[in-house]
Amino acid sequence: MKASRHRKIIELVGTYNIETQEDLALRLNEAGFQVTQATVSRDIRELRLTKVPAEGGGQRYAVHQAAESGMNEKYMRVLKDGYVSMDMAQNILVIKTVSGMAMAVCAAIDAMKWEEVVGSIAGDDTIMCAIRTVDDTVQVMDKINKIVL
Repeated sequence: MKASRHRKIIELVGTYNIETQEDLALRLNEAGFQVTQATVSRDIRELRLTKVPAEGGGQRYAVHQAAESGMNEKYMRVLKDGYVSMDMAQNILVIKTVSGMAMAVCAAIDAMKWEEVVGSIAGDDTIMCAIRTVDDTVQVMDKINKIVL
């Protein structure tokens, strides 16, 4: 319920000029989510929404992008530093890392939230990623190659 509410909040702030918590609560209630102002306040904090200038003056809520791109750079650096090689077996991607780095590289891949990746597990120097399709596996390998090469 919380995850679907968070997805709806991101959709709403991307679509409408939502200026206040009350505006957001009203939109959520209209969408079928029974929320209080306290719930909306907590969701705003958890989603790290920020106020940005709105067209025509005033301010509106928006998803804070700067922190995301900064974090992606950190994740990309971890991936680059720990990566050794990779190979695929159908829709399973096996990534070899420097000894002791698999957990960090795995966490970095998970944090990038690539839609193709269903999930991943890590050992000491090996990661197994379950990918949605064989074609998606090739796409993920291309993404990783662009980062590490």
